[in-house]
Amino acid sequence: MLKSKSFVKKTRKGGVIKIVREHYLRDDIWCGSEACSQCKQDSFVLEKAPSVASDKCNFPHYILPDTNVVLHQVDILEDEIIKNCILLQTVQQEVKHRSLPAYKRIQGLTTNSDKKFYVFSNEYHKETFIERLGGETANDYNDRVIRKAATWYSQHLEKNGENVPKIVLLTNDRANREKAKNEGIIAYTVHEYVQSLTDKPYLVDRLAQLAKDENDKEKVDQDIKTGKGRNVLYPEHLNLAAIQKGIKEGKYKQGTFLSSRENFREGYVSIPGEEKMYFIKGLANQNRVVSNDTVAIEVLPKSKWTCPSSLVEVDENVDPEAENSLENDEETTSSVVNSSAQPTCRVVGVIKRNWRQYCGTLEPPSMKGGSRHLFKPAEKRIPKIRIETRQAESLLGHRIIVTIDSWPRNSRYPVGHFVKNLGKIGDKDTENEVLLLEHDVPHATFSETVLSFLPKMPWVITEEDLKVRTDLRWLDICSVDPPGCTDIDDALHCRSLDNGNLEVGVHIADVSHFIQPGNALDEEASNRGTTVYLTDKRIDMVPDLLSSNLCSLRGGEERFAFSVLWEMTKNAEIIETKFMKSVIRSRAALTYEEAQLRIDDKSQSDAVTTSLRNLLALAKILKKGRLDKGALVLASPEIRFNIDSETHDPIDVQEKMIRETNSMVEEFMLLANTSVAKKILKDFTKSALLRRHPVPPPSQYEMAIKAALSRGFKLEIDNGLALSQSLDKAVMEDNPLFNTLLRMLTTRCMTQAVYFSSGTVPEEDFFHFGLASPIYTHFTSPIRRYADLMVHRMLAVAIGYSEVYPELLNSEKMQDICKNLNYRHKMAQYAGRSSVELHTHIFFRDKVTIEDGYILFIRKNALQVFIPKYGFEGTLYLKEKGKDSIFTYNEQEPSQSAGHIKFRLFDKVLVQISTETTNLQHQRLRLQLVQPEVPGFSVPRTPASSSRKEDEEPPAKKLKQK
Repeated sequence: MLKSKSFVKKTRKGGVIKIVREHYLRDDIWCGSEACSQCKQDSFVLEKAPSVASDKCNFPHYILPDTNVVLHQVDILEDEIIKNCILLQTVQQEVKHRSLPAYKRIQGLTTNSDKKFYVFSNEYHKETFIERLGGETANDYNDRVIRKAATWYSQHLEKNGENVPKIVLLTNDRANREKAKNEGIIAYTVHEYVQSLTDKPYLVDRLAQLAKDENDKEKVDQDIKTGKGRNVLYPEHLNLAAIQKGIKEGKYKQGTFLSSRENFREGYVSIPGEEKMYFIKGLANQNRVVSNDTVAIEVLPKSKWTCPSSLVEVDENVDPEAENSLENDEETTSSVVNSSAQPTCRVVGVIKRNWRQYCGTLEPPSMKGGSRHLFKPAEKRIPKIRIETRQAESLLGHRIIVTIDSWPRNSRYPVGHFVKNLGKIGDKDTENEVLLLEHDVPHATFSETVLSFLPKMPWVITEEDLKVRTDLRWLDICSVDPPGCTDIDDALHCRSLDNGNLEVGVHIADVSHFIQPGNALDEEASNRGTTVYLTDKRIDMVPDLLSSNLCSLRGGEERFAFSVLWEMTKNAEIIETKFMKSVIRSRAALTYEEAQLRIDDKSQSDAVTTSLRNLLALAKILKKGRLDKGALVLASPEIRFNIDSETHDPIDVQEKMIRETNSMVEEFMLLANTSVAKKILKDFTKSALLRRHPVPPPSQYEMAIKAALSRGFKLEIDNGLALSQSLDKAVMEDNPLFNTLLRMLTTRCMTQAVYFSSGTVPEEDFFHFGLASPIYTHFTSPIRRYADLMVHRMLAVAIGYSEVYPELLNSEKMQDICKNLNYRHKMAQYAGRSSVELHTHIFFRDKVTIEDGYILFIRKNALQVFIPKYGFEGTLYLKEKGKDSIFTYNEQEPSQSAGHIKFRLFDKVLVQISTETTNLQHQRLRLQLVQPEVPGFSVPRTPASSSRKEDEEPPAKKLKQK
């Protein structure tokens, strides 16, 4: 049956065109119910006699939720008790349009055979399709479509006998519910239905805390406007129409809100295309926004511009019931008009909420017996969340998940609901789960669908494979990696040529051979984006069969590779570059230490050792050339935990030794990446996947410049070479760690390196600042980075090995891939750092030690101290509880003084390190000052168990040079 659907569309020039689309209706779309004998169904989804213990629906039934129920109550739908659900195509499409995360979650429900969720194509079914009436709103039309489908299902199933399941419509819209009841449809609010489930009394805790009836929202809004109910704390948000008009007129700006990590009353808004961020001070000016929300801001007059506070202030000591005030918020927003004042703004509206599920803990209740509680997120930048639960007693001391539902103007905190209990605080498995969830790391086991695309075992290289690949098994190739590495994706060789030159080869695991574009395995790898390395585990991007076996270039095993070969002079001048798909057999899988020992042992002269020596000599020349062009050598702390084999707890901390072989491997990986970038850009001028490191704006160097000047050094920031040379000169004989600490601060001034599609930015912006390279990409780690896998596919096309497919030529699709990769890469970095922090806390549990530290930052009420031996920073508070501070803060220098004692940047201090356990949510390391002794400031008593002897001088911590 054919229907025509027509609509009008405005053109860019302001004209109007009419578009007519054919809409085919069918009579062979089955209902999906096992209770039906009329439909000619190949399979069933909905059970014949579904049963659920319910006070209201004590009969077999299928639930049919409307759009808002699916959007807002997906946590309920995911519970194991909710089964046999009819999901209409109309609802599914609207959810996809309004919330992609919610859509992905319901997609998971429809593919889970245990849940019995059936997607019914009501818009293509002859009996359920209806046309929109003239003047009918989209919301009313969708409601009518849903009621029509519910009526058809009821009548259709009744034709199969008396004991067939009934249809229960779930909608929180009062008008829609009343109309449904008048049409003979069984209809309840989702709250009524969940509260009726006698087998799951606590499921009500997972209900989103919205108005129980959507029509009640108008009454709540009216009460606020008329002054009824609780005090209004926040300004009203502008609607989207007013925001769009204001942005167009230049009155407002659109950007992303980022809350301060050090002061919960402060934040920033990043505006696309603008160098500096806009500062927000005060909770009222933040106006109910959460980090990463897309907001509209109004820039305040210059007379009201201010600057960040020097205080470290967290939302810890606020009265949990103080929902009728913003705790002296006016005091924090007073103007500070001086040379350091920053452009300051206030939020006038929210364009898009980017709320997610948050991990954290419940705060102990202020009174017993209540159901309203405060949830404290693990992420300090997220405000506390008010939830209602009857399970508080069993949830105290546990990590739980909570979702934000709304943030009323008359509430100090946003309102949300309980989702899941993760386990006890301090349990390592629980804390690892929190870490992965908080950083949005996909870590579920690979599905059967994904695993079905893996090669069948046993896997062997055939004669057909050798016909299309270059056989390099005769070369003396070896890999050099950290100890314990199983996902070996790069190997090297170097041999002398008859003409006196050298042939150097970089051989990279050919992951693209095993993962074909567009299949489930490829989509899963694309979504994960990168392998995530935690202290005690690895979250693979691809299944273990590939990452640790078939793709890993293990010693003595034949493997597929993508090889880059250069002919070089002994001065590292490149004569010729070749790219090829190959077959290799690594002679040895060495660690950095083993490779270094071979090079240093003069008695060894085998082919692999000779190859390594030549590679090292060339690498030194290549590195000098990079540094002479302005490449930077920056620093970051790098430590390694020794893990107990039984408990998996850290038992010792060691510095990661950096040897010449580390730099050797790095130089040839950089060279391969640069060579491949040049090659793929020739064939994919508009869609090549590249990596760039934007030049940092001068304003970002303020912190490092100020720190260097405090010790009499000047950082030159005109270009990379000037910066590199000025860093080399910043050396203090009496403080050997000074240069490394300054490089650490400079690292924090850098912009983030990002993936991009070559057609999205001008060629002059391809530049990689840190490497001083005009073009760069990632090619050398396809086992653990999806970017490298895509580059392999492009290079295969560029050398004529593979046929091009459309996505590789689509700049917009490539840029979408890059956006996900940038996000996943950033989250993986944060997860790795958090894992180190977690294991540092576990290591110091029940320990007290005294160590050297160096001052990195000076705040109004604290010192940020870096502990080289353990590679972490801690906060040393200068104000003791219940006492006035004896320190005087000088913001200009900066410094802190007490009597004749003065603390400046990079000063060495002796601190006692212990674990602070009073705050279960944010367990942290406590630093107390031991030396220099400050009169009137408490000196911690050194316990007998301290791991530091008074006369012992700890070895200076070496830092990883990047």
